[in-house]
Order: sequence, then C-alpha cells, then structure tokens
Amino acid sequence: MRYGVIGIVVAAVLAVLAYGSLFIVYPTQQALVLQFGEVKRPITEPGLYFKAPFIQNVVYLDKRILDLDVNSLEAIASDQKRLVVDAFARYRIDNPVLFFQTVNNVQEGSRRLATFVQSAVRAVLADTTFISVVRDNRPQLMERIRRDVEARAEGIGIKVVDVRLRRADLPEANSQAIFRRMQTERQREATEIRAQGEEAARRIRATAERQAIVITAEANQESETIRGDGDSQRGRIFAEAYGRDPEFFAFFRSMQAYGATLADQGTRFVISPDTEFFRFLNDPSGSIMAEPRAPADRAPPPAPASSSGAADGAAAAPAGETPAGGVPAPVPTAAEPAAAAAGQ
Repeated sequence: MRYGVIGIVVAAVLAVLAYGSLFIVYPTQQALVLQFGEVKRPITEPGLYFKAPFIQNVVYLDKRILDLDVNSLEAIASDQKRLVVDAFARYRIDNPVLFFQTVNNVQEGSRRLATFVQSAVRAVLADTTFISVVRDNRPQLMERIRRDVEARAEGIGIKVVDVRLRRADLPEANSQAIFRRMQTERQREATEIRAQGEEAARRIRATAERQAIVITAEANQESETIRGDGDSQRGRIFAEAYGRDPEFFAFFRSMQAYGATLADQGTRFVISPDTEFFRFLNDPSGSIMAEPRAPADRAPPPAPASSSGAADGAAAAPAGETPAGGVPAPVPTAAEPAAAAAGQ
C-alpha cells in the first residue's frame, strides 16, 4: 500500500517536471527561453523543446507578417499645401532577441513603428509638391518612406515589408474650395464650348440658307428659260398648224373652247345664238354668217387714202376673200380667245 502511494507521488512529480520542462513552438510562432529575465536562447523553428523547470520560462512572439494602421496625420508639402495622409505598414519580427530587449512586446513594437512611419511620411512629403504626392511620383515617394522606416526599424528587430499611402488629400475645407473652383472652371469651359457650337451652327445654317436661295434662283431661272422655250415652240407649232389647214385649226380651237367653257353644268351664257362663238354649232361647215347690211338710204363711208395700192387692197379685202397680195386673210373667230385662255 505504501509503495502504491509512493509510486503515485513520483508519477505526479514527474508529470509536473515534464509539464514545466517541455514546451511546443508552432509554425506561426517563435520563442525566447528566459532565465531570470535574461534571454538564454531564441527558437525560430517549430517543434517540441525542453527548458529547465521553475527557473526558465518561454516568451512567444508572432512569426507572421503583421499589419499596422497608422492614424491620419497632417503634413505640409514643399509648396506649402496641407495634406491629410492615411498610411499603413506591414512588418515582421526579424530579430526576436533585439525586439524583446528593446520593446518587450508586440504592442509596444507597433507603437514605436507607427512613430517611425509618421516621422518618415512628414519628412518625405516636406520635400515634394502636392501634385507629385497625389499624381506624379506617388510610388517613388512610398518607396522612399519604406526605406526610411526600415532603416529605423532595424534598431528594434523589425523587418519592414511595405509602407503604403492609403490616402493623401487636402483638408475638407480646402477640398470644398478646390471643388468649387474646379466646378466654376468647368462651367466656364462648357459655356465657351456651347458658344462655339452655336456660332458654328449659325454659320452652317447661314451657308445652307444662302445655298438654298442660290439653288432656288438658278432653278427658277432655268424653269423660266424652259417655259419660254416651250411657249415659243408652242406658238411656232400653232402657227405651223394654222398655216397647214386654217379651217381645221379654227375648228379644233373652237372645240377646245367649247370643252373648256361648257364643261361646268352651272355655266350660263347671255349671248345671241348667232354670234361667232357658236358658228360651228349653227353650221358644221363653219361658214361665216353674213354681216347685217347697212340701211339703203345710207352710203358706205369712203375708204381712207393709202400710199400703197397693195396695202389698200389688203386692208379693204373682206374676211375670207383674196387681197391684192394673193394670200387669203385668216378668219378670226370668237372661240380663239377662250381657247387660248383654256390652253394657258
């Protein structure tokens, strides 16, 4: 019974010694074995390790890349413009012994590194202009800041992986003023472009109207020329037709006059039936009706004197008879004026 109790006690002591002397380092960790606060050995590889129980202890540090968000800060560029800069950094603990001896823990190391980043950002931005920061040389500026921070962080056992400027803008009041100025400039440019467009539109419209007037005038001139040629040809054709057969021409013109004037059923004529207009209706042959004779007790007036016998004969010859020249005079009809009006 006594040996069983001793065995249990020995097993418990061994378990306590094993628990106090064995420790595990994971792949995401690195460890420092301390003895009375002094670093005895660093451990950077994962595995199962031993330490002296009760007098040594282990401090674990993160082996992964850590992120650091730097608070927004104000910096003044070389052109005296104020900037609001928001930056962040990524780092890892490269020398755990130096890191533990200088800053002791990750929280203090992050605070010290943030101070380095802020100081480097202000120093670099003070040597460049606002345009270079926001547009032209931003990658080069971030590389300069990274090298500056890395040189300072080596003293505390930190390896800086990257430093980035997340935002670099003007303060809110300055941004609003610049936005209003940009808006005014854009409105002025838009007004100028709109005015140039209106001017071009008026110029094109005036040119088009002038060309339309010229084209219309040329077309009217050409149409009048063609119409005049047509009228002249029409007159020549009428004259040729009349010269070939005057009687048929008179008949044809009278038929056209009848068709033009009698087409409307509501037309009324208050004229004598034996007028010249109805001579083809009264007599199909179109004979000229006898003119009313003068009273017997009155003698015809004497013919006027003429300097030429041929002219006197032509003037004195009645219609339808042969004058002294030998060419029969045309028989005028009352239908011709109406037919001419219908033809026009």
